[in-house]
Amino acid sequence: MIEIIDKQSCCGCEACVQVCPKHYISFEEDLEGFRYPLVNREACIDCGLCEKICPVLKQEEKKEPQDCYAAKNNSEEELLASSSGGLFILLAKAVLKDGGVVFGARFDKDWNVIHAYAETYEDAKAFMGSKYVQSRIGNSYIVAKEFLQAGRKVLFTGTPCQIAGLKNFLRKDYENLLTVDVICHGVPSPKVWQMYLDEIRRNASNGEDTVSFPLNPSLTEGNVPSDKYQIRSISFRDKRLGWKKFSFVLTLAKASTVGKQNSVSFSNMFLEDPYMKVFLKNINLRPSCYSCPAKGGKSRSDITIADFWGVEKVLPDFDDNRGVGLIMVNTDKGKDIAECLDIVCQKVSYQEAVMSNPFYFRSVNLHANRAKFFHLIDKNDSIIQLSERMLRPSMKIRVKRFLSKLKRKIL
Repeated sequence: MIEIIDKQSCCGCEACVQVCPKHYISFEEDLEGFRYPLVNREACIDCGLCEKICPVLKQEEKKEPQDCYAAKNNSEEELLASSSGGLFILLAKAVLKDGGVVFGARFDKDWNVIHAYAETYEDAKAFMGSKYVQSRIGNSYIVAKEFLQAGRKVLFTGTPCQIAGLKNFLRKDYENLLTVDVICHGVPSPKVWQMYLDEIRRNASNGEDTVSFPLNPSLTEGNVPSDKYQIRSISFRDKRLGWKKFSFVLTLAKASTVGKQNSVSFSNMFLEDPYMKVFLKNINLRPSCYSCPAKGGKSRSDITIADFWGVEKVLPDFDDNRGVGLIMVNTDKGKDIAECLDIVCQKVSYQEAVMSNPFYFRSVNLHANRAKFFHLIDKNDSIIQLSERMLRPSMKIRVKRFLSKLKRKIL
C-alpha cells in the first residue's frame, strides 16, 4: 500500500486514489495546502496497484526529444490570448475536429485550479494560459480511460508528473491518446494561492491599493450579488505590454449603489508580483518539486510545449515579442500531429531548446526560507507581507553587499 513518510515522495497526481479497486484511498490536505493519499489500512486488500502505478515509485529513464521547434500560432487572436506561442489550442482543435475530448487545467467557480475535460472549442479555451497553482486531477484519469475505451480521441495535457501518473494508471498504450506536458518550474500551494486572492479581495473591499497595484475603477453594466468585491477574471500572463513584459492581471467587481457593476482591475509586472516572486524563488512549491520524478522526458509524453525562453539569442529574427512557443516532439504520434498544425516554425537543436529552459531536465533548488514560510503562513494576516519578508536578504548578505559597494567606491 502507499505510505507517505517523506513528502518528497508524492507528486500529488492522484493516480493511486483512482486505481484503488475498493476506493480505500482518499486525499487529504496538509498544513501547507498540498494533498496526500491516506489509506484505510484496516480495509486495504494489499493488491499493490497503488504502488505499481505511482510515478515516483515507477520512473522511466530520461529521454531526449526527437525534434525541437520554435513555433507560433498563425492566428493573431489565439496567439495574443495565449501565454506564449498559442500551441495548446491548436492541438486541442486538431483533436476536437475528429470528435475527440480535451483534458486540461482550468479555474473553478472559487478560482481553484482543477483538471476537467472539454468537447467544444469554446470550453477548451478555459484551458489556455498558464496557471501557477497545482491542479486537482480528481477522477480525470478514470474519465479519460472511459473515453479511450469508447474509441474517442483524447488529448490529455498537464505537468510531467501528471502525464506520468496517467500513463502508469492506464497500464497500456492507446493509439487514440495524445499526451502533452509542459516544462514545469514547480507547482505552488493551492492554500497560498487562495490566501493571496483573499487578501486582494479584502484590500479591494477596504478601498486599499493592494500591493502597489494600479487601481483602475470603471463602471460596466451588470449585477453582482454581494457588497464585497468578487473576482471576475485572472490572467497570470497578460501580454498587452508584450511577451517579455507580461503581467499578472486580476479583475474584481461589485454592485454599485446605482445598480451597475463597479469593476476594479489590478495589474503587476509578473516579476514584481508577490505571489509570483515566491514562486520563482521556489518558496511555495510542493516538496516533490525539488526532486521531480518526471523531468527530462521521463513522463513519456508525445509532445512537450513551453515558452521558448532565449529565442532572441537563437533565432533573433523569429522573435516579435508576441510570444514564441517551444515544441519538443517526443514520439512518432507527436510528430504526425505537430506537422499538421497551423504554425510558423523553425527547427532548433535540443541544446538550443534547453539553453534557457533548464527545468526541462533538472529540478529547482530548495529555498532556505521555505520551511519558515509555511510555518508562518497561519500566523500572519498578510501573505503579501510574509512573502516580501521571506525574500528579504539576511543581515549577513546585506552587510556583505554594503561592504562590497563601499569597496568599489573607495577603489
